[in-house]
Amino acid sequence: MKSISYKQMAWLLFFAYFFMLMVQITLRYIPLRSEVSFLQIKQTEVSGIKAYLPIFYVHVYSAIFALLAGFTQFNARILAKYTKIHKWLGYLYVSFVLLLASSSGIFIGWFANGGLVAKTSFIILGILWFWFTLKATLLILKRKITAHKKFMYRSFALAASAITLRLWKVILVYLFQPAPMDVYQIIAWLGWIPNLLLAEWLIKEKIV
Repeated sequence: MKSISYKQMAWLLFFAYFFMLMVQITLRYIPLRSEVSFLQIKQTEVSGIKAYLPIFYVHVYSAIFALLAGFTQFNARILAKYTKIHKWLGYLYVSFVLLLASSSGIFIGWFANGGLVAKTSFIILGILWFWFTLKATLLILKRKITAHKKFMYRSFALAASAITLRLWKVILVYLFQPAPMDVYQIIAWLGWIPNLLLAEWLIKEKIV
């Protein structure tokens, strides 16, 4: 039986810790309410745009499942021994991203705090997330496994922005204490661009 490396264990613990934080955040929105947590500062949208609240909840609930399903796609043991599980979890990830999470993220991004700077970032993030996931799906249907892996790395890097965005927010507030709008503008980009750069490095190191 192949033992897990220290690097794999560290990555697993890192993801598990922040994923549990994401679960805690998600649970704040159960039962459905319009004034809890993040929504407290989005009352203009909640009261003025009928579609905002249901689409917001679609994004919150679908993103957490996409994050979990996507993480399993890079487990070497599942890939080697449990190909059917890998396949079905892949279908789950793709379905959540393409049908729910990315499009709802684009909609919410249009109303993001932080002005045009933040809105542009979140909309680009949603579009790229959709495209990378769709491309990965089309490639695996054509049995182009190596190319499929590359786009799945990119797709999951953007899915993980739900975690890294919040991590960067904590770091920036702790170190620099910037104004709230400045925080939104900075983390809107920091939440996903470093992830994508890391994904490209991993692709070069592990796949190419």
